[in-house]
Amino acid sequence: MSATLTPPSTAQRRAWMAVLARAPRAELEAALTDALAGRERPTYDWLRPPEIGLAMVRGRVGGSGDPFNLGEATVTRATLRLHAVDQAAATVGVACHLGRDRRRAELAALADALLQMPEHHATLQHRLIAPLAAREADRRAAQRAEVAATRVEFFTMVRGD
Repeated sequence: MSATLTPPSTAQRRAWMAVLARAPRAELEAALTDALAGRERPTYDWLRPPEIGLAMVRGRVGGSGDPFNLGEATVTRATLRLHAVDQAAATVGVACHLGRDRRRAELAALADALLQMPEHHATLQHRLIAPLAAREADRRAAQRAEVAATRVEFFTMVRGD
């Protein structure tokens, strides 16, 4: 039955990978452990073990003008393949995030691979991605409120002729 389910769309995968990339390691580890509670921990092989490197960050003049090199940022990436009876059906998980945390990249790649599997998708979406996305939204809302508290409104009064 699970073989007839359609794989997640590119937009769905992009959305959960963005959540995984921004999730702090402790939250990601706790949420993944909770989501896999009572299940056997999946085994995998590394296609690309977690490695730390640099990525060039590009900016645009005025936000939409000519591009320019802003500087370099440290990133960690990893790629793994879950063990499967049929190697052709093995699922590949990918992770990339800012920073130097190899374990966090491992957890995110594992979550990505499991989310692509129909038998794990609904559970992980509900118990892993939704709570992490909600926490991220709360953090952003708090940051927006903090910034809004310091906003200064400038206005010009028009004088009579």
